[in-house]
Amino acid sequence: MAREFQLYIVPTPIGNLKDITLRAVEVLKSVDIIACEDTRTTQKLLNHYDITTKCCSYHKYNEKERINLFKSYINEGKTIALVSDAGTPLICDPGAVLLEELLKDGVAITALPGACAVTTFVSQVPREGEEFTFIGFIPRTAEGIKKVVTDNMNKHLIFYEAPERILKTLETIKTTRGDIKIALGRELSKLFEEIKIGTISKIQEYFKDEIRGEIVCMLYPSSNINDDELINRIKILKSKGFKAKEISVILSSLFDENKNRVYDLAVKSE
Repeated sequence: MAREFQLYIVPTPIGNLKDITLRAVEVLKSVDIIACEDTRTTQKLLNHYDITTKCCSYHKYNEKERINLFKSYINEGKTIALVSDAGTPLICDPGAVLLEELLKDGVAITALPGACAVTTFVSQVPREGEEFTFIGFIPRTAEGIKKVVTDNMNKHLIFYEAPERILKTLETIKTTRGDIKIALGRELSKLFEEIKIGTISKIQEYFKDEIRGEIVCMLYPSSNINDDELINRIKILKSKGFKAKEISVILSSLFDENKNRVYDLAVKSE
């Protein structure tokens, strides 16, 4: 006998309204309450599929105060579907607070598979190996950006960023890690979807006039060359008459290494 669930975590389309599963539509029609970030946004989807279920707002500003309300619904025997404005709840969207509290009460919970910007992006971007690190939205400060990209310089690092900040963020990354290879996606699943792969400079040049839409970005890992190998190459270039600053530019470009790291090693080896 199929288990009866009290809370359903339901992904919704990230752009194209057709990107919703038959099961998701069925669940949204059958539950008693739909908890959503913005009732106006969710209502557009519900209207498209003739779903008349009652909506209740649930967003990052009222997460805690809504817990008792949803607990009371469940105690009354009602079922709830949790959705976000777009994509999968709890992936850079509210839901973790509610989920934690309901699990404490032994509430039966399930999550439906469905749309998510990260997997949509990763599935159409070439990379070596299966591992990647997703950090949600990248920090907003330059120092925060520098730390996270340095700490993950040998990984495929994926993050979200707002269109009005992405070019400045890329400039900060370039000054930290050099003109590395990246992949950038915007407007995924929508009419003007684009995926661009290249150096940061090439991406900046392509979008220099304007960039719109939701952004997903991946930094390709550095070559992971160790200090001994770098020092050997530094010594070779020094023997040819190159200075530390010139060497840092050459090796950081050839091996996707942090220019400051190369420069420091070049100075120390003098």
